[in-house]
Amino acid sequence: MINLPTSKLPDVKTTIFTQMSLLAQKENAINLSQGFPDFEVNKDLSNLVDHFIRKGFNQYAPMIGVENLRVEILNKYKKTANVDFDPNSEITITAGGTEAIFSTIATFIEKDDEVILFEPAYDCYEPTVKLFGGKVRTVQLNFPDFTIDWDFVKSLVNLKTKMIIINNPNNPTGKVLTIQDISALIEITKNTNILILSDEVYESIVFDSKKHLTFLQFPELKERTIVAGSFGKLFHVTGWKTGFCIAPKEIMAEIRKVHQFNVFSVNTPTQYALAEFLKDENNYLQVSKFYEEKRDYFKNGLETTPFSLLNSEGTYFLSASYESISNLPDLEFCTELTIKNNVATIPYSAFYSDGKDEKVIRFCFAKKKETLDAAIEKLQKINF
Repeated sequence: MINLPTSKLPDVKTTIFTQMSLLAQKENAINLSQGFPDFEVNKDLSNLVDHFIRKGFNQYAPMIGVENLRVEILNKYKKTANVDFDPNSEITITAGGTEAIFSTIATFIEKDDEVILFEPAYDCYEPTVKLFGGKVRTVQLNFPDFTIDWDFVKSLVNLKTKMIIINNPNNPTGKVLTIQDISALIEITKNTNILILSDEVYESIVFDSKKHLTFLQFPELKERTIVAGSFGKLFHVTGWKTGFCIAPKEIMAEIRKVHQFNVFSVNTPTQYALAEFLKDENNYLQVSKFYEEKRDYFKNGLETTPFSLLNSEGTYFLSASYESISNLPDLEFCTELTIKNNVATIPYSAFYSDGKDEKVIRFCFAKKKETLDAAIEKLQKINF
C-alpha cells in the first residue's frame, strides 16, 4: 500500500446535498433537499435536442461554445438588462454554472490571495479557493433578513484581496441585492484591482415585482465582473450541466485557458437546442412567474404547519425556522424529519464555514403540485 499524498482538501466531505438525497432515497422520502425539479422538461425544448441529435450535431462543440447560443445569450441580456457585450470574446459556454465558478477561481486565485464571500453560501466557493491556495474571508449575512453589513466588508479589504464572490439571488436565503447594495460594492471596489465573481444562476427567478440587477449593468462593476449563469436553473434541466460565463475580453481570455483544459467543450446538441429555444423570449420571461406561483402555493401550505417561514425574494428555495418545534441541531433535525416524516430538507449549518446553527432549514419548491401537496400533508403531522 502506497503512502497517499497529503490531501489538498482534508476537511471536505461528501456534500450535504448528496447526503440528504441518499437518505431520502433510503427512507423513500419526498426529496425537497437537493435543488432539482421533478416535473417534465418543456417538450419543445426536449424535441429540439432530439432534432439536433438526429441531424448529426453530436461531435465536439467549439471550445468557447456554439456561436448561435452565445448570440442568443447576448440577445437575452439585451432584452432583460439592456446589457451589451461581445459574444465572440466575452462569453464562454461552460459545463454548468459550477464549472464557470471553478474555472474562474482556478484562473485567478494564487497562494495567499484573499477572497471575500458571503454566508450562508453555496458550498463550492470555499473549497475551490482553498484548492488553489487562497484564503477565505467570510461575511455572515444579518439574520433573519440576510442583509449585508457593508462596513464590515470594507474592513476586510486589503492589498491581498483578489476577489469578492457574490451569489445573487442568494442560495439558500433567496435574498436579492438592492441598488443600495450595489452602490456600496461600487464604492468598496473603486480604485482597486479586486475581481468580482457574480454567481447569477438564479437571475431569472425573482419574485414580488423585484428586478434582478446584474453587475454587468454598472460600468464601474462590469470592468471587473465575471458572471456565472445556468441553463439548468433557467429551463429546469439541471442534468444537462450547461451554463455560461460572461466577462471582459482580457479576463475571459485567461479563463478560457483554464476552461479548455478543464472540460474543453460542452454538450453539442443541447447547445443548439438551447439557442433555438431562447429565440422565443416568452420561454425565459415567464420563468419568474412560474416559480412565484409555486413559491406562493408551497408557502400557503407551510403556513398550516408549525414552521416559521422566512422571506424568499428569488431562487426556488424557501427557508423556515423550526425553533418552536425542536431544540435539535439542524442536521440532526433534518435527519429525523426525513426518517420520521419522510420529507428531506437541507440544514442551514451546511452553508456556514463555522457550522453556525440558526435552527433554520431549506426546502426546494421546484416540484410538481402533487409532490408539494404530499410534503405539506406530512409536515402538518410533524411531532418531535
